[in-house]
Amino acid sequence: MPGHPPLARNRDFQTLWVGQTVAELGSRVSTFAFPLVGFALSGSAVVAALAEAAFLAGTVLTLLPAGVLVDRSDRRRLMVGAAATGGALYTSLAVAGAAGVLSVPHLVVVGLLVGAAVGVSGPAQVSAIRSVVPTGDLPAALAQNEARQHVASLLGGPLGGVLLGVARWLPFAVNAGTAVVACWAVRRLRTDLSGPPADGPRPRLRTELGQGLRFVLARPLFRTLLVWSALTNLVLNALLFVVVLRMVSDGVSPGAIGLVNAAAGIGGVLGAVLAPALVRRLPTGRLTVAVAWSVVLPLVPLVWWAHPVVAASSLVVVLLLNPAGNAGIGAYRIAVTPADLQGRVQASSSFLSTAVMPLAPLLGGVLLESRGGGTATAVLLVATAGAALVVTLSPQVRRVPRPEQWPDTAECGAVPVTGTR
Repeated sequence: MPGHPPLARNRDFQTLWVGQTVAELGSRVSTFAFPLVGFALSGSAVVAALAEAAFLAGTVLTLLPAGVLVDRSDRRRLMVGAAATGGALYTSLAVAGAAGVLSVPHLVVVGLLVGAAVGVSGPAQVSAIRSVVPTGDLPAALAQNEARQHVASLLGGPLGGVLLGVARWLPFAVNAGTAVVACWAVRRLRTDLSGPPADGPRPRLRTELGQGLRFVLARPLFRTLLVWSALTNLVLNALLFVVVLRMVSDGVSPGAIGLVNAAAGIGGVLGAVLAPALVRRLPTGRLTVAVAWSVVLPLVPLVWWAHPVVAASSLVVVLLLNPAGNAGIGAYRIAVTPADLQGRVQASSSFLSTAVMPLAPLLGGVLLESRGGGTATAVLLVATAGAALVVTLSPQVRRVPRPEQWPDTAECGAVPVTGTR
């Protein structure tokens, strides 16, 4: 892709990154507030989980059709539309909260619809990166994207805690404002973000949906990674939900819980700084195996102590390797995916790895209420270790090489391991 400046001077990528960072910050503020506001309104861990579960369900249900839209449409318009929709929905929560009529059903409906908007913007944003960044810069670009998420996590928790301490509706008002900034940034992009033109009449929606799924599921490497990521997303998010509600039940203030999120953000930011070097120097497959176990062992102390200091320390360690793993595998998938399938493959991968995530807060809430905090945490931790074994025992994953070797091994998006095709 000639003509692209180095990443640090790539105006369109940096503009996109800034806008999405601000949007991510607003989203982290609101998602921090969702379960706490739900718990304050209902007093039930299961009810508190409903809004977050609805958000995740909205995202998952939208991903596959969104992938088709991304490959057919102007990604810029999709990102602007998604941000504007989210801003309007969060404004409705802020107005209802300020008027004293905020309710759990309102939270759940907004969570569902905002999740749907995120399901559209996610594949559009990843496909836009492919348009503005050359292949050689993809690992660094995705590492910077990881930094974006963790910077937002670093700031979103404490900011959400402070805002929530002032008024229940204030986090949602701030998120409405960040959506405006995201719209402005995307509209400033100069690169044409339209999907590739069709060679002929477009197939039916069902056929196009199936093309992305088949590309992913036909490759043993991607199938294994999807099983691992789906299991990890389910049990790890359920575990963290349990830990947060254990702290709430113990009387820990929203501000202190926000500092735990900030600690996680610090770990993620440090990991994102290390990520480009790690992705460049280590075989991507072995790095992925290390990441799988790095989200298990540091969490063991939480079985006995759901204290903010313990939780913060554990999450810092958990997130040190995570950005490198996400950047490596994510860049590999983008690099080997044909241009006309980018949106559908990213959406299919996200859908298959997150389809069970709406169950995470519900699973955590049910285990917490039925088994107690320590037992619930232990059960989920054992399940996380089981997920790590999926990639540890996979030769397809272990043999993915370093990025400079990807062009030699990326035929049809699969690592050529004997007996796997």
